[in-house]
Amino acid sequence: MIAWILVGGRLTRTPALSALPRPALVVAADGGGRHAAALDISVDAWVGDFDSSDGLHLDAPRFSHPRNKASTDAELAAALARERGATELYVLGAFGGRFDHTFALALGAVRMQAEGCGVTLHSGDEWGRPLLPGVALHLPLRHGQTFSVLAASDLSGLSIGGARWNLDRVAVPLGSGWTVSNEAAGEVVCRLEAGTALVTVLEEGWDL
Repeated sequence: MIAWILVGGRLTRTPALSALPRPALVVAADGGGRHAAALDISVDAWVGDFDSSDGLHLDAPRFSHPRNKASTDAELAAALARERGATELYVLGAFGGRFDHTFALALGAVRMQAEGCGVTLHSGDEWGRPLLPGVALHLPLRHGQTFSVLAASDLSGLSIGGARWNLDRVAVPLGSGWTVSNEAAGEVVCRLEAGTALVTVLEEGWDL
C-alpha cells in the first residue's frame, strides 16, 4: 500500500510531483499538513507535537505527542503509516527547510528501505531514493538530467550505467564528492555491492 507522508520542507509543483502514484493513505507530520491544500488531497491522520502548525486546521484525526520525545514528527508519521499497512512511502516536502530534519529523513529513508519499506523523498524540484547492496536502482531520467549518488557509508562495488560518467564496481568513501552532479544519458542504472547511499535527482531548471 502506498502512503504519502507530508513533512515541513519545500514543495514545488512540477510534472514529476504530479506524476507520483496516488496514495491509499495520507499522513501529515505537524506543519507538513500545509501541503495538503497545494496537493488538493485529504489527510487521513495528523501526527506530531503541533509546535509548527499554528493557524493550520485539517479535517483529520490528530495524534498528539509531547515535545519532549525521542522521535521526529516525520518518524512518527512514517511509523503510523507502516502500522496501517503501508509498504511504500512517498515523503513529500522532504528537502529544504531545516538541514537537521532533511539529514535525518535521508538516513531514515535508507534504514526503512533496508527494513523492506520502499521510500522516495520528494520536493517536486528534487527527489531521492536509497541505494542498497544487491538491488539495482533504475531511474528513467531525461538526457542531461543531473543526479548524484551520496555515500551514506563507505561504498564498495558501485556501478553506474547510462550516464555521462559511468563507473564499474568502484569504491567510494563516506561523504565523497566524486559521485555528485553526474548527468543522465537516458535511463540510469545504479548498483552497489556493499554500503548504503542515497541517489538524488534534480528536475529541469534546478542546476545547483
